[in-house]
Amino acid sequence: MSNDPLHGITLERMLTELVEEYGWEDMAFRIRINCFSKDPSIKSSLKFLRRTMWARNKVEILYKFYLDGKKID
Repeated sequence: MSNDPLHGITLERMLTELVEEYGWEDMAFRIRINCFSKDPSIKSSLKFLRRTMWARNKVEILYKFYLDGKKID
């Protein structure tokens, strides 16, 4: 079994859970990329994140932070 908390979690699932938790406006504040602030959608954001590794890395870091917070609850 992998020790990576992201093992087996799709980018779509990460993004969907983060948007449900924080909303688009907070996501745009936390990660300053246009696909979160200008007419955001899961589909357009996924397209951008799949092509842009630095942005995807930021989403993965935020998702790990989100998971850590869920463990405390």
